[in-house]
Amino acid sequence: MNDIGLVHLYCGDGKGKTTAAMGLALRCVGHRKAVVIAQFLKDGLSGECRAFAKLDKVTMLAANPYGKFSHALNEEERTHTAEAVSRTFRAATEFAGRTKARMLVLDEVCAAITGGFLDEDEVLRFLAEKPAELEVVLTGRDPSKRLQDAADYISEMKKHRHPFDKGITAREDIEV
Repeated sequence: MNDIGLVHLYCGDGKGKTTAAMGLALRCVGHRKAVVIAQFLKDGLSGECRAFAKLDKVTMLAANPYGKFSHALNEEERTHTAEAVSRTFRAATEFAGRTKARMLVLDEVCAAITGGFLDEDEVLRFLAEKPAELEVVLTGRDPSKRLQDAADYISEMKKHRHPFDKGITAREDIEV
């Protein structure tokens, strides 16, 4: 029963969704288990990605070909980004299954879905058919009811206050 794979959903408008997912991934790696991390709409250059890239048991993938926020993409860039996000999703899920990884983190998958970059039905099909021992961690804002229904854990991060509201942008060693 210990090797059963469940689905986690870290959602909400507060800080900490990716941080929680990465903490769980680090715990898994600490137990010498393989982890695949796919980041959607991010460039894969954050501090946690740089640290994970040094670990043998972690495979990192990222899909943000233009390095822009999705609202700043023109139509051609949106099309290319959607193709990159779909390729990354398929590569991550196939690699996790083929290598028998213990955990798969799909960071910002909710934004990829709500932004029209990734088909929710494809994600839900994967969750329904995933290897029984694969733990899957989903992050992002505004998950659909269907995505919530597919989760075994749902943890909501709620913003009460954030420095961005005072004009303080993300700091490299803390938020990025």
